[in-house]
Amino acid sequence: MLTVSSLSKSFGGRTLFSDVTFRLSPGRRIALLGGNGVGKSTLLEIVVGLQEPDAGQVSTPTDYRIGYLPQELLEAWHGTVLDEVMLGAGDVIALRDKLAALGDKITAAGANTDDALIEAYGEAQSQFETLGGYQLEADARRILGGLGFTSEDMDRPLKEMSGGWQMRAALARLLLQKPDVLVLDEPTNHLDVDSVAWLEAQLSSWSGAVLFVSHDRDFIDAVAERVVEIAWGTASEYVGGFVEFIVARQERIAILEATARRQAKEVERVERFVDRFRYKATKAKQVQSRIKALEKLETIEVPKIADLKVKFSFPDPPRSSRTVLDLTSVSVGYDGEALLSDVNLVVERGDKIGLVGPNGAGKSTLLKLILGQLTPIAGEVEIGSNVDVAYFAQHQVDALDLDKTVEQEFRAAIGDQPKNRNIRSVLGSFGFSGDAVDRKVRDLSGGERTRLSLAEVMCNPVNLLILDEPTNHLDLPSCDVLEDALLAYPGTILLVSHDRYLVRNTVEQIFEVRDGVVNAREDVEQAMFPGTDRKPTKSSRKPTKSPAQKKETEANPKPRRSNQQQRSLQKEAAKLERKADKAEEVANQLAEKLADPEIYQDPDLMNELLSEHAAAQKKAETLLEQWEAAVEKLES
Repeated sequence: MLTVSSLSKSFGGRTLFSDVTFRLSPGRRIALLGGNGVGKSTLLEIVVGLQEPDAGQVSTPTDYRIGYLPQELLEAWHGTVLDEVMLGAGDVIALRDKLAALGDKITAAGANTDDALIEAYGEAQSQFETLGGYQLEADARRILGGLGFTSEDMDRPLKEMSGGWQMRAALARLLLQKPDVLVLDEPTNHLDVDSVAWLEAQLSSWSGAVLFVSHDRDFIDAVAERVVEIAWGTASEYVGGFVEFIVARQERIAILEATARRQAKEVERVERFVDRFRYKATKAKQVQSRIKALEKLETIEVPKIADLKVKFSFPDPPRSSRTVLDLTSVSVGYDGEALLSDVNLVVERGDKIGLVGPNGAGKSTLLKLILGQLTPIAGEVEIGSNVDVAYFAQHQVDALDLDKTVEQEFRAAIGDQPKNRNIRSVLGSFGFSGDAVDRKVRDLSGGERTRLSLAEVMCNPVNLLILDEPTNHLDLPSCDVLEDALLAYPGTILLVSHDRYLVRNTVEQIFEVRDGVVNAREDVEQAMFPGTDRKPTKSSRKPTKSPAQKKETEANPKPRRSNQQQRSLQKEAAKLERKADKAEEVANQLAEKLADPEIYQDPDLMNELLSEHAAAQKKAETLLEQWEAAVEKLES
């Protein structure tokens, strides 16, 4: 079991996180969530031993194996795809070589072979068979096939392939290695829909532990059985997938809000008591006690979730013709060989279209054709009149000037646009608010740079926006920003993405690129997500509301009571005060328990404490109102 205990880390004078604690036992699959810049990748590097924490520790058993897939690879490749992946099973390969060497010795010795040599060969062979050595190459090919490699690809030199395919090979090597824990940083970034579905199945049945970062909600929901969220400088753990995480977080925040309201009401009551009895000698002790209690009180802060939720307002693009794009019986490919054939596609003004399909099927080829970078082998491509195109792909992030601030880079990219709009307000809608606009581009995380590039592309007044895998390296809040921006965008959109959630929520039509053809799909859900329905739901629980304070004004003076009545009222008021204080103490103790994130790992305990807290809160409020009424009556 891998145990993370009280980890803390600061960077550049800023605390990324503190007191992060969780455990990775066999079969446990944890999704690590949080916004860009909160330290998710840093935490992963601490877990695998590439960085040291400022405080806390990571404990693992002896000979514990950790497999790590970073977002960016720095290693050099020397062999074929298959050879490099096979290196993942280093122990088995070493045993295979040992077995071969022993076999050579036995052959050389012939009839004079020593019994000890034969025994050593037998033990090595038995161990090799137990470790699956004879199935190793078949397993490697199965894993590579699941990640989209063809048989021909497996025998190609890996160094000749693109960075995305190299990342897939590195993932395949980890899966073949079968470490005790897999640590994956955005593993779906370079995968198509088919490969993501295959990886989901592999990780869902993984016998070891899995710790991963992902922006893909559907992937998180399919794989994770726990979520650890880094937010507000600390970590909270939730049981379940993405849907359960959203519901539980809403529950927790609702409780904190109710507790904060309760605390505010209690402070108001105590201050009212102090003001009322400050100058009465008989109440001096109680007044001082309450003043000290207020000084020691720690104010409950309710975290804000929707930090990046901002309304978008894009400049109106020039009006294009009704038909933006018309492909008729088009064939396109390379060196005269068609990759796509008989493509018929009509895009009209205002359409929001998704292009999906496995890698290598021809999605990028189709985009190059539309952008005029390729000419068709056959058929006709007609671009409508007055069509202006903006194109976003991951390589554009590399064109950012690292020495400029966010604001300087944005101004340089869009020129005089957007007219009559505040530049900082525009950047704020893309998540760069306050001092963030003055940060150097080189200090931004990968996701923040992607978000800045998207802002530059989308804020130019064009009427056709083409996006190629825009969610790579984005965190979940940034994906929400992109989704809102696409929904608000007034022009025509062509979106290529493996992010099923984004496609589901933003496009109106979908075209599947597969097996050399492009087919329109009327039913988006069935085309992209056959047999699944995993949309996050909102919690139906509403925070408990405190009753309004009662204020009574006596219109007529009351007759003076007898001394006996006065003493009786004093006794009753004191009794109610003691009961109210005790009830408040019980409610506060339960509220402290509910503020503990570990409570939400046990749904039964959570519901039990919620019921107890609601009952205790109601009892405390009732006794408080009775005591105040008794004091009013006594003073009258």
